[in-house]
Amino acid sequence: MNTAEFQKSLEKYADVIVKVGINLRKGQNLTISASITDYPLVRAITKSAYASGAKLVTVFYGDDEVFHTRMKMSSHKNLTEVPSWIVPAYTSIVKNGDAYIGITSDNPDLLADVDPEAIAIYRKTMGTKMRKLTQAVMRDAINWCVISYPAEDWAKKVFPKTSAKQAQEKLWEAIFKTCRVDQRDPVAAWEKHIKDLSLRSAYLNKKRYAALHYKAPGTDLTVGLPSQHKWVAARSKSQTGIDFTANLPTEEVFTMPHKDKVDGFVAASRPLVIAGTTVEDFTLTFEKGRVVKVTAKKHEETLRKLIETDEGAARLGEVALVPNSSPISQSGILFYNTLFDENASSHIALGAAYPFTMKDGNKLSQGDFQKRGGNHSIIHTDFMIGSKDMDIDGILVNGKREPLMRKGEWAFNA
Repeated sequence: MNTAEFQKSLEKYADVIVKVGINLRKGQNLTISASITDYPLVRAITKSAYASGAKLVTVFYGDDEVFHTRMKMSSHKNLTEVPSWIVPAYTSIVKNGDAYIGITSDNPDLLADVDPEAIAIYRKTMGTKMRKLTQAVMRDAINWCVISYPAEDWAKKVFPKTSAKQAQEKLWEAIFKTCRVDQRDPVAAWEKHIKDLSLRSAYLNKKRYAALHYKAPGTDLTVGLPSQHKWVAARSKSQTGIDFTANLPTEEVFTMPHKDKVDGFVAASRPLVIAGTTVEDFTLTFEKGRVVKVTAKKHEETLRKLIETDEGAARLGEVALVPNSSPISQSGILFYNTLFDENASSHIALGAAYPFTMKDGNKLSQGDFQKRGGNHSIIHTDFMIGSKDMDIDGILVNGKREPLMRKGEWAFNA
């Protein structure tokens, strides 16, 4: 891809993010959170945002190397320190009804040499401090979107046998393709795709399944669903009345499980990156909704620490269905980035449930939400379990089973 072609694709990507992702409204403020490596995309998004009528675009830049140095050299006590400006700054985004974009470009191995206890302390500290804000975002208080930029270290992890420049070019091509930027009219392509996913979620909502049963090599898991669960697809509506698409790319339809009704065992089908550490070949066993056994071939302790974060971290907050034929799966690329890998396969998430995946969930108190089966936690961590060998059944209230997926593909027409 030559420079002119790349710049055109970058601008189209930025337009998809602004018009489909956050669906920015004229006169709205926008905040972007990014790494210093991501500045080319930040600049393109900024240009697109102002062209769409943004009042003000503000950027919060971070630096992975600075973060690694802190995690490696700080005492555990000092890792509980949080900059005084962070909570007020992000609180103002929600209070003002601004739009928010988070760019992920993390090196999957950034913290591979850091003590798992230090990672756990940092995650719990930030999760606790930002809890109210995270809950507001999970309730769709604002229009927000998470996207990616192929920073060099991440690209080299994905394509280790190429030069850094070639790796970035290949990862850019993959991002552009999976985000439909390579199509003649990416925005129109996204509208069609969102409509197709919405038909799937509408079908599932009519069925009112009481549970799902997952069967695959290493997996035999039954996930109960709250009676008032809601299946959701790509598009959400913010409390400010703006339709938006929170993840680019997205290939899933999802809902919440009942926090106390998950039983059996499940094997991850792809590695999971947790705060710069890659956990590989792991399995979880559940009883009455709670994880009771953890095994992993690599970085098991990091996964254990994540599950011990709080009471809700050992329970599920999301179940999502993704066909094995999704463009991300068919690319054959292991992205080592949950935003992409979760859209290559059906997945589930440890931790908090999205309130909007329950009828009137955004209006419920935390106590009432939990009584109805919703899970609360300061974490929400998706991990991949689907494959071409997975079968999934929907179980009706009367116990009858219906096929939802066979060999990783949809088994029903919406």
